[in-house]
Amino acid sequence: MNEKRRAFYEKFDAQLEEWSAQIAHLKARGVAVKTEFIIDFSDTLDALQLKRNEGWAKLKELKAARDEAWEDLEKAMEKIITEGKAAFHEAISRFK
Repeated sequence: MNEKRRAFYEKFDAQLEEWSAQIAHLKARGVAVKTEFIIDFSDTLDALQLKRNEGWAKLKELKAARDEAWEDLEKAMEKIITEGKAAFHEAISRFK
């Protein structure tokens, strides 16, 4: 794996680990969510986990890709990061 690819892999991996921690934090706070918000909270948490899992799948693809092909994956992964950050920011703001 070349250095640029390794750096991107490590950045993306760190982002996914951060999202995992945020999901765990939101799950822990879910106990305190009022009854009328439980369905919304649960749906939001499911969407966040789906986005994180999509990221893990792309990270596996990156690890398996040849050096020449990984740059195509980089664009898809950057999109996941951008969309994921927005989704996590919104969820954390809503359920503080």
